[in-house]
Amino acid sequence: MILYLSIALFFASFIASLFGIGGGVLYTPFQLWFGVPFNNASVTSFILIMATSLSATLIFRRSKRVDWYFGIILEVPTMAGAFLGGIIAHYFSSHLLTTVLIVLLVVTAWSMIKSFNFKGTFCVVEGVVESFWYLKRKWEGSDYSIDMRYMIPIMFVTGVLISVAGISGGVLQIPIMVLLFRTPMSVAVGTSAFMVGLTATAGIVGHLMVESVNWKSALLLLIPVFIGAQIGSRVSVAVKASKLKWLYGWFLLLVAVITFLRVWNIV
Repeated sequence: MILYLSIALFFASFIASLFGIGGGVLYTPFQLWFGVPFNNASVTSFILIMATSLSATLIFRRSKRVDWYFGIILEVPTMAGAFLGGIIAHYFSSHLLTTVLIVLLVVTAWSMIKSFNFKGTFCVVEGVVESFWYLKRKWEGSDYSIDMRYMIPIMFVTGVLISVAGISGGVLQIPIMVLLFRTPMSVAVGTSAFMVGLTATAGIVGHLMVESVNWKSALLLLIPVFIGAQIGSRVSVAVKASKLKWLYGWFLLLVAVITFLRVWNIV
């Protein structure tokens, strides 16, 4: 069983690092399909996400595709939202909240596939000096500022949605960075790979406080996951940004379909 699970997780890690999403949306289901108890699968998934993030970030760092400062700023409100999402998930209809998420996934997927460029989004302003509320960015010859009064609540709500739906943060973080914050696709993928590692670290600390980990199994699975992430991130670096953006759009549609089927107990 461990051999087949390792092969499945290798390919899951490849896909995760290709798009910089961490892999949680794939790791837990794969483990459940192979008979791993849910509690063990959940905590092991966080460990595997950390390994994927580390492996992929090493490659993206060499290609200068990780915006460390921006990633940390984005991750703080996202983690706060994810924390709240875990609390309110029991008080609101998961079907309603997840349906909202699915609609967002479809809309953003279509925007990525069609390569829409929202140059004048309400989050981005031109000619503003960097200050407490305006974060200065310089990408691909473009000089602009991101209004953090919009960025913080957007990322907070994103954290709530991904927490309620139980999917990887990168699934929504990347299109938000690309479509709203005008981050180049290649940098968004690399930065997201770094960000999901921070989220997973917080998650594993929480799990370790209340439950134990099957370290023998987790360490065995780390090997194929780390290797898969190395290969996937190298392929991501080699793919043109426009092509990667197009592929990511179709991947989002697939995630939307899978999420819909799971929430409505169709599969």
